[in-house]
Amino acid sequence: MTVLDELERRTDLPTKELAVKWVIVIDRDLPRGLQANAAACLAASVGVAVPAIVGSGGVDGSGLPHAGLPWTGCTVLGAPAAIVSRIRKDAAAEPGLVVTDMAAIAQRTNVYDDYLAELARTEEPPYYAVSLFGPRAIVERLTGRLPLLR
Repeated sequence: MTVLDELERRTDLPTKELAVKWVIVIDRDLPRGLQANAAACLAASVGVAVPAIVGSGGVDGSGLPHAGLPWTGCTVLGAPAAIVSRIRKDAAAEPGLVVTDMAAIAQRTNVYDDYLAELARTEEPPYYAVSLFGPRAIVERLTGRLPLLR
């Protein structure tokens, strides 16, 4: 059984009290635009992989609807590129995690099929960012000492 099988939607708890945690670790030395792009792309990827993390939408006081947001929260951390790659490698060995990543190849290509073809030819791609979602203890063990991306 995986964390996804056991995922209980707990919109009534602070994120620090949840059994699961979601983090994105981004290469701290990338330009801000590439960092923002990596975070947005990984958020979309995780939303597809773990649709249960998106809470229901709501309506504000004037009646304007607002789309649902992740009830789990998402912490965005910064690390040197070598650490991002190490976390990606270590996380891949953890069966309880949902791991998504952005290889540097993704931001060098403008055609998705070209990205997939180059990725298939690359044995150890460098990573701009990696996202981990799963049991809090595992995520914190892999990322717990990293600072927030600033």
